[in-house]
Amino acid sequence: MNEITLIQGLLLMIVVFICALDQQMEAFYWFRPMVVAFFSGIVLGDMELGIKAGAVAELSYLGLLTVGGTVPPDPLMAGFMTVVIAYTTGRGAETALGLSLPFALLAQWLGIFFNTAYSTVVRMCEKAAKAGDTGKFTRICYGAWFVKSGAMAIVAFLAAYGLQEPIQNFVNAFPTELVHGFEVAGNMLPAVGLGLLLMVMLNNQNIPYLFIGFFMATFTGVDNVLPIAMVAVAIAYIDYLYNQKMKAASAAAVAVDGGDDEDGI
Repeated sequence: MNEITLIQGLLLMIVVFICALDQQMEAFYWFRPMVVAFFSGIVLGDMELGIKAGAVAELSYLGLLTVGGTVPPDPLMAGFMTVVIAYTTGRGAETALGLSLPFALLAQWLGIFFNTAYSTVVRMCEKAAKAGDTGKFTRICYGAWFVKSGAMAIVAFLAAYGLQEPIQNFVNAFPTELVHGFEVAGNMLPAVGLGLLLMVMLNNQNIPYLFIGFFMATFTGVDNVLPIAMVAVAIAYIDYLYNQKMKAASAAAVAVDGGDDEDGI
């Protein structure tokens, strides 16, 4: 078991603040478990643990999407707390993933609260837009983002540093059978995450890529996913070049034919 120092707690709070800010803008996808866990592992001085915990959490939350009014558990807090719990309690990443679920649900409820509160922000933005005050409009948007990100950062600081001893005692008080159950559940969650993702994106065009990855992972004796990921990047790039070539050929064909005459001439 390890203890998180005050400096590490503050640095972790900054990491979560930046990732939570990105979560609202969806600019760089730093809020994904793989990213936030990686940087949290660097802050804690155990980058390997950050990568392991991030990989397990990322696979588990891969297919969880916000559909309508349904808000899934927060992936940012799940990845963050998986690293923190594994680091402070000495448990494996799979066990820590199961134990991180209450914190992911807490962040989910916090997100629902702020999304509800944002209804007042929308009205303020409408007034600023009608008045043509772009400066005020921008300040309102950034202010709302900073408030929510600050709340997430405070929760992360309390969970990682302020309450680390109670959390350690709580986890260590679990019976061995229950901890093993969390470990089993943590090992199963990545498969569930991949299954949910396939339900969303699997179609006739993507099935061949699925079989390529399955064949490589099963029959080639590859002991890690990095070579498979590199092949996937190469295939994706080839597909991108093919699509660009087809678009260029289509544009050239339209230019030769003269395009569409909207006025009938």
